[in-house]
Amino acid sequence: MAARTKSAKDRPSYRCTECGWTTAKWLGRCPECQAWGTVEEFGGAPAVRTTAAGRVSTAALPIGQVDSRQATARPTGVGELDRVLGGGLVPGAVVLLAGEPGVGKSTLLLDVAAKAASDEHRTLYVTGEESASQVRMRADRIRAINDHLYLAAETDLSAVLAHLDAVKPSLLILDSVQTVASPEIEGAPGGMAQVREVAGALIRASKERGMSTLLVGHVTKEGAIAGPRLLEHLVDVVLSFEGDRHARLRLVRGVKNRYGATDEVGCFELHDEGITGLADPSGLFLTRRDEPVPGTCLTVTLEGKRPLVAEVQALTVDSQIPSPRRTTSGLETSRVSMMLAVLEQRGRISSLGKRDIYSATVGGVKLSEPAADLAIALALASAASDTPLPKNLVAIGEVGLAGEVRRVTGVQRRLAEAHRLGFTHALVPTDPGKVPAGMKVTEVADMGDALRALPRRSRAQAPREEDARR
Repeated sequence: MAARTKSAKDRPSYRCTECGWTTAKWLGRCPECQAWGTVEEFGGAPAVRTTAAGRVSTAALPIGQVDSRQATARPTGVGELDRVLGGGLVPGAVVLLAGEPGVGKSTLLLDVAAKAASDEHRTLYVTGEESASQVRMRADRIRAINDHLYLAAETDLSAVLAHLDAVKPSLLILDSVQTVASPEIEGAPGGMAQVREVAGALIRASKERGMSTLLVGHVTKEGAIAGPRLLEHLVDVVLSFEGDRHARLRLVRGVKNRYGATDEVGCFELHDEGITGLADPSGLFLTRRDEPVPGTCLTVTLEGKRPLVAEVQALTVDSQIPSPRRTTSGLETSRVSMMLAVLEQRGRISSLGKRDIYSATVGGVKLSEPAADLAIALALASAASDTPLPKNLVAIGEVGLAGEVRRVTGVQRRLAEAHRLGFTHALVPTDPGKVPAGMKVTEVADMGDALRALPRRSRAQAPREEDARR
C-alpha cells in the first residue's frame, strides 16, 4: 500500500522570530527583515483562508455628506510645533517623532503634554525608558505640572491599553514605541514584530477613541527611523527632530503629513529650563559686531518656507604641511571644495590652493542648499585677501562651475527677511523680481561681478603686507 502523503496540517512551517514572517520551508536568512538565523520551525503550515463578507461598522456615504469638522486640528500650545503639524493635532491622528538620543524629544513632548492638558482634554504620558519619578523631576525643572496630565511608567502593551480605559485621554504620548512589547508576540522589545504590533494596536485605539497619539521613535546610526518601514506608512505624521547636542538650536521638520504641508520647519532653543519655540531664530546665526571682519559673509537660507539669515565664516592661513587642510563645520565639504575651484579658475585667486582653509557657520545652523554658494565664495575670497565685505551686505545665489551665478527659489522672500532685520545691500542673481523699498540690490551674473563687491585691493589680489616684506 502506498504511503499516505502528508497533509497541509502535517507539514512543518517556519517563522522568523524577529519580524514574524512565515514560510513553508526553512531559510537561513529572512527575506523580510534580512536577519540571519532567525527562521525557526513553529508548527503546521498556515492554512489557506478566505474572508467572507461581514457586517460593516458604518455605512458608506457620499463624500460630500461626510462631516469634516471631526478632523479639525486642536492646538497643542506650542506654536512652533503647531506650525509643522499644520495647525495642531487632529483627533485620531498618530504622530511619530524621531531623533537622536539627547536631542530633546522627551523634553519637548513633556512640555506639549502639560500645555495641551485641560479640563475637557486629559493627557496621558506613558514612559517606557524612565521611571515616573525621573519624569517628574524633569517636569519640575521645565515647569510642566498640570492636574490634568497623567503619568505612567509601563512597558507592557496590555497595561498601556488599560490606562487608556481608565484615564480616557484626548492625547497619548508614548516614550518610546521601541520600549513597549506585547506578551502575545514573540521577540524582544524593539524588534520588528513587536514594533509593528504595538504601533498597530495604538493606531486602532486612536482611531476608535478619536484620541491623538504622539509616539517617540529611535533612529539608527545612519539617521533613519529604527524599526520596520511599515511604521512610517501606518502613522499619519512623521516628524524629524534635529540638532547638534553642542548647540542650542533644535529643528523639527515634517517628513510626512496627511493633514498639512511637509515643507514647514519649527525652531526651538534648548536650555537649562527646558525648550522654547523661536518665532524669530535668525539672531542665533549672526555675530553682532561694530565693524566688518574679513572672511565673513551673510546669506539667507530657506528652512522649509521660513527664511533665516545665517553667517558664513572662512579663515585661511599658511599651511605647515604638504597637503593643506580643508575643514568645514555646518557646510558641505563638497560645496566648499567646488567654490575653491571656481575662485581659483574663474576668479583668478591662486593663493587658496596652498593655504589651510577653515569654513563654518554661526550658531550650529547647517547650510546645504545651493543658495549659500555665493556667500561661501565671497567669504573665502574675503579671507584670502584679508579684506572685509561691506557692512549690512547679504549674498544670495547658486554658483556654477563656469562661474555663473544662477537663480534660486524664494529670492523675494529672502530679501524681505534681510530687509526686516536691517540689511541694506544684497547681491543676487539677475532678475530677482520685486525688491523691498529702500534696499539696494545689485544683480551679479558671474563671479567676476560678485568679486567687485570687495574693495579694489581684493579684486587685484594684492599680496599681504607681511608677504611683501618677504
